[in-house]
Amino acid sequence: MIKNDFPILTSGKAEDYGFDSQKLQLVDEQINVDIAAGFPGAGLIIIKDSHIIKHDVYGYKRKYDDNGNLLPKFDLLELNTLFDLASNSKMYAANYAIMHLVAKGKINLDAPITTYLPEYTGHDNNGQSRDERKVINLLYHDAGYEADSQFFNPAAIGAEFYSQDSTLTKQLILTELPFQRPQGGAPLYSDVDFILLGMIVESVTQQSLDQYVEDTFYRPLGLSNTIFNPLRKGFKASDCAATEINGNTRGATVSFPNIRTQTIQGEVHDEKAYYSLDGVSGHAGLFSTLADMAVLTQIMLNQGNYAGHQFWNAQVQDEFTSANSFDSSYGLGWRRAGDPASRALKWFSPYASKQAIGHTGWTGTMTVIDPKYNLAIILLTNKRHSPFVNGRFEGDSLATGNYTKITTLIYQALNSLGD
Repeated sequence: MIKNDFPILTSGKAEDYGFDSQKLQLVDEQINVDIAAGFPGAGLIIIKDSHIIKHDVYGYKRKYDDNGNLLPKFDLLELNTLFDLASNSKMYAANYAIMHLVAKGKINLDAPITTYLPEYTGHDNNGQSRDERKVINLLYHDAGYEADSQFFNPAAIGAEFYSQDSTLTKQLILTELPFQRPQGGAPLYSDVDFILLGMIVESVTQQSLDQYVEDTFYRPLGLSNTIFNPLRKGFKASDCAATEINGNTRGATVSFPNIRTQTIQGEVHDEKAYYSLDGVSGHAGLFSTLADMAVLTQIMLNQGNYAGHQFWNAQVQDEFTSANSFDSSYGLGWRRAGDPASRALKWFSPYASKQAIGHTGWTGTMTVIDPKYNLAIILLTNKRHSPFVNGRFEGDSLATGNYTKITTLIYQALNSLGD
């Protein structure tokens, strides 16, 4: 605990903090149009100058029963509904933990991974050395792993790497899993990088990842709705927004051992996290609410501080949010808006500043943190709770599901845009 002058969140009126309230209503109109067109549900919170100027939910937490049929009455979203954050877990669990441990001098980004995970040694079957990989390679996504190692599916990964046991999965990553390419160069986004980062946190702290982030961040800040494995920790399925209708089957087009076939609600959707890592991983598994996420994003706007807690300092934050030299859309873990003229990630919109950072999650979650405007946007949806037709989820076809129009309308409502 430290004393500081960094702000804590309070509520405020949009027009008092630089927004045109009439233009901001266009956001509501767009999301409601999408809900009427079949989009399942969305929650939105906007922070400006440390004030929550918008906090709303739209649509439904669940529309389909366990057989994939529409419910007679849809379950409405509530302000305190928990959402499966998917890959936003990478930032608000694993990345926060790493940033904090770097600030405390317990992790050196340039140290070999084997410093913290001694079993992570030797060569793979392509002659690539684990000993040469550094912590920073995991954060930059340039360690050389393939994008999606499907441990849970023997048909996809092969019998030698198949695992639906957390201990075995971690052992396979430490000692057996091969690299797809040499380390360094342009980033290749991979979940394995963040699974390993979560394992590093566990090794350094001698706590499970979920326990460490709950003890270090969430509980001290009163964020009782930010949690891994919510159904094991006092929450009910009905407290959470549902995700895929037919389990992990993509409309009965995918099959593997023990696959879930019923509507997923309150369990992490991500297959690697659920089947192969017991619901707790550095890459996925975290659930949270709009209000809790507002606090977590404000920590970044406060350069590592909130409510008397300092988790890291400005120097550490600058290091983690600086651009990768090969691809400016990557920082250390964070995704970056970068130059609007060459913006790779359209969900930031054309109007986000070059300093804006954030992340998305496969289930339909997005966070944008823009220091230039002292602004954070949190859009949590359950867009995968929609029919899977012709190789895609219907929720992806609507504006709320690809985020860009929503972020654009929010920025366009800012009176100071372009100042």
